[in-house]
Amino acid sequence: MAKITVLGGGFGTALAVMLYTTQQHDITLWSALPEEIEAMRRDGEQKEKLPGVKIPNGIALTTDLSVIDDSDLVLFAIPSAFVRSTCQKVAPHLKEGTVVVNAGKGIEDETFKLMSTVFAEELPQGAYVVLTGPSHAEEVGRNIPTSVVAASSNRMAAYLVQEWFSSATFRVYINDDVTGCELGGALKNVIALTAGISDGMGYGDNTKAMLMTRGLHEIERLGSALGARANTFAGLTGIGDLIVTCTSMHSRNRRAGILIGQGVSPADAVEQVGTVEGYYCCRAAYGLGQRYEIEMPLTEALYQVLYEDKDVREVVRGLMARPKKHEYEKLT
Repeated sequence: MAKITVLGGGFGTALAVMLYTTQQHDITLWSALPEEIEAMRRDGEQKEKLPGVKIPNGIALTTDLSVIDDSDLVLFAIPSAFVRSTCQKVAPHLKEGTVVVNAGKGIEDETFKLMSTVFAEELPQGAYVVLTGPSHAEEVGRNIPTSVVAASSNRMAAYLVQEWFSSATFRVYINDDVTGCELGGALKNVIALTAGISDGMGYGDNTKAMLMTRGLHEIERLGSALGARANTFAGLTGIGDLIVTCTSMHSRNRRAGILIGQGVSPADAVEQVGTVEGYYCCRAAYGLGQRYEIEMPLTEALYQVLYEDKDVREVVRGLMARPKKHEYEKLT
């Protein structure tokens, strides 16, 4: 049994419940919001984010980061916009060599840095592992069979996560391509937004299949430019996460996209849905594409819709009218 501190509600709550109920770990769930902790204590669940997922009495709930002092593992389930600031708060409490797991999926806005870089800069004393793959909180918290990837340059840390997290309903694979795993988890949110927009516009399965397939090409091209392995994107953190995020109504990215496709402004759609990582990740992906001179038509089209107020139907017409090319041409 390990002493694990989970930072962040929503997906963090789901992972806390899963780890407690399947592995009987000593779990503390932390939130920066006192009202969120109080509501969970009162209701026995996180009604807004995970209705119906009961939080066992054995899980400690706190707003005090000092619980990290003697933790064996610290699990971050924090939106990318708040990861750096949370790391800075955690730093004084984190012991040398403690395993630090990032379950968030995003790229830092403005700097375009991957989360592994942010953690290396702010928590160099931790043994970093990214946990990613097709894993909706609504299903993880109910112990519905799920499989993910634990990626790290520290093989022992990855194996430790595999050992402590794996159960009859949660299967963990090991990978050492941290860049590829992080990019797959982050960039699929961008493609899920386009898939949602397609649904909102009334388009069909053909369109969604096109967006997912060509979107995977963009992810692979940018990933290769950043040093990732192409075969990583054929796995859980690529195709797997892309499928689940583009097709499920559990996906906030897809739900926001549907609203945009129905005529709601991007800003209003994000406000209605809540945390929509793809909205911010699109800007980072677009910036990285420009930096590395990678042609990313879907990302560029979404950027025009989200940040340049372009009409969605006009953008779609532009995509369909692009020059005819070989499917696997280098810059398709």
